[in-house]
Amino acid sequence: VQLQASGGGLVQAGGSLRLSCAPSGGTFSGYSVGWFRQAPGKEREFVAWIRWSGGNTAIADSVKGRFTISRDNAKNTVYLQMNILKPEDTAVYYCARGRPIYSTFHNPGAYNDWGQGTLVTVSS
Repeated sequence: VQLQASGGGLVQAGGSLRLSCAPSGGTFSGYSVGWFRQAPGKEREFVAWIRWSGGNTAIADSVKGRFTISRDNAKNTVYLQMNILKPEDTAVYYCARGRPIYSTFHNPGAYNDWGQGTLVTVSS
């Protein structure tokens, strides 16, 4: 399945963006969805996770209090709401689908399906 990530763009520091992720030709039912980001020259970093069934979530400490992950069952879509954006949030953001056990949801290797990424640029 191909994951379609969208919603990135250029925003000033302090602004907000909402990213969306939807599976093309598939579903999130029975899976978990993770958001990761990768800045130039850096490793891919965990941002947020949601279990489709039950809606359990987790947020990385670096964005806690500013980012929120949610899902819309009817639209089969996962969202990443990003508020109070900072220049250090600049990165390509990826969504991924998989079935990680709880202790590994922060590990990119626990996911099988990835989107193409959407670029978020935060200017100071």
